[in-house]
Amino acid sequence: MKLTLKALRANRSMSQADAAKAVGVSEDTWRNYEKGKTYPDVLVIRKIEKVFHVKYADIIFLPVDTI
Repeated sequence: MKLTLKALRANRSMSQADAAKAVGVSEDTWRNYEKGKTYPDVLVIRKIEKVFHVKYADIIFLPVDTI
């Protein structure tokens, strides 16, 4: 099942600050990822995969309202 970054975070009852800390970015950076203003680089994507136990192909990086 494909999920947005926001959905991945919400499914684990994490705040944006929690998710940002878990993957090693600032809260502002995480917020921008969720909004689709910026996109994570490969190293951050690998951390997201590890923290949320998902594969890259299952992550939707665009906000829901743009899909």
